[in-house]
Amino acid sequence: MKNVLKQFSIVALATGLAASAAADPITVKGSDTMVILAQKWAETYMGANKDVKIQVTGGGTGTGFAALQNQTTDLCNASRKAKAAEIGNCVKAFSKRPTEYKVALDGLSVYVSADNAVKELSVAQVSDIFAGKIKNWKDVGGADAPITVYSRENSSGTYEFFKEHVLKGADFAAKAQTMPGTAAVLQAVAKDKLGIGYGGAAYGAGAKHLSIKKDDASPAIEPTEENVVSGKYPIWRHLFIYVNPALDKGDIAKYLNWIRSDEGQKVVKDVGYFPLPKNLRE
Repeated sequence: MKNVLKQFSIVALATGLAASAAADPITVKGSDTMVILAQKWAETYMGANKDVKIQVTGGGTGTGFAALQNQTTDLCNASRKAKAAEIGNCVKAFSKRPTEYKVALDGLSVYVSADNAVKELSVAQVSDIFAGKIKNWKDVGGADAPITVYSRENSSGTYEFFKEHVLKGADFAAKAQTMPGTAAVLQAVAKDKLGIGYGGAAYGAGAKHLSIKKDDASPAIEPTEENVVSGKYPIWRHLFIYVNPALDKGDIAKYLNWIRSDEGQKVVKDVGYFPLPKNLRE
């Protein structure tokens, strides 16, 4: 009898280990702006928690919300707040509003080629350039040459944030070249002496960011951590993670808590975004 019980215990233990090893991974989808941050979070967390698997994909904030609504992702990364329609779709799908977590701060940077003589612009000038009203660099203190505008696809949260907060709802220039991610925008601008683009602060390598003035009477401000956290830099935003409240438990809850901990926020800074002040982590 003891041998039978012993064998049963061994089988049960082996079955339990197999079930643990085969546990579904935490899936993360959404903002392309946040992909490098989300991947670094996942890599760091999995390194310290060998039994947890995390899968990260991009596709844009809008794509992330669609996946959250369709319950094909656990976590939605978003570089803007959820729209009313997206919240409504989630309520229809799982009977509750998705829980919103602020997870980082970002100074949305305006990039030009390192060879461009322009060093600063006002928010109004940035708006007029991306809306196609200003078409030549000489009109903002640069060379007498046409401006090439690079933008993001309309499923991008960064695109929507920029359109709402910088262009004030105006359409982008008809000749704006749409790029499939912030990295692509940056690569295009770095190679184009006449180009201008925008993106998250963590994507600065290869081009130069401009200092931005709130208005003509204001000083030009760089998108540094101090200036973003204080609100002095005029184009800043929160980065978010949204989750179905029913899933916000167990490994997922532990992961979200870790992201907002000092250790998780250190990753934010290492990647090039800005940690949340502690009073915003709750």
